[in-house]
Amino acid sequence: MECPKNKSITLTDIVLNGDLPALHCPDCDGHWLPGENYRKWQQNQSPAEQNVMPTVLNVPFDVSAEDAQAALCPECQHYLSRVKLGQQHSFYVERCSNCDGVWCDRGEWDVLQTMGLQASLGYIFSGDWKNRIKALEYAERERQATIDKLGKDIAHLVFELAEMLEHHPNGDFGVAYLMRRFDKS
Repeated sequence: MECPKNKSITLTDIVLNGDLPALHCPDCDGHWLPGENYRKWQQNQSPAEQNVMPTVLNVPFDVSAEDAQAALCPECQHYLSRVKLGQQHSFYVERCSNCDGVWCDRGEWDVLQTMGLQASLGYIFSGDWKNRIKALEYAERERQATIDKLGKDIAHLVFELAEMLEHHPNGDFGVAYLMRRFDKS
């Protein structure tokens, strides 16, 4: 089987995570996870590890030059669909919609593990995943804008107060009080 990014290179057998049979490209250092192998491996993972949100959104690493390159499935020659992961250091994981095989460019499998997503590869291609990630990204941008506008110290006090009010049975009263204090009309 040939590398989806460089057809002149033959993939070699490798085992990831101690028990996940995969294929490795010795040239670009990418990994092909055949769909059947991945499904069998995933069944042995705890349910808490599947369909999760990332524990970390931003993992610094050097994105492979091959990441921007479109590819065909090395098993059935269908186009690989892509999903974007990460924020500042974003990258794409690719999957075949026909055989469910997954391609990870150099370093991406390690990043998926760091993000806590290695057992959720099917889920990260779902619409639910994409909507939840957009919401997380929006919340992170809003948080950063608050820090930029108020400064780090006051912003953290606001975040702490918001957390306290959110969990208080009468937290809405506190929010209403603050809104009245700043009502300029």
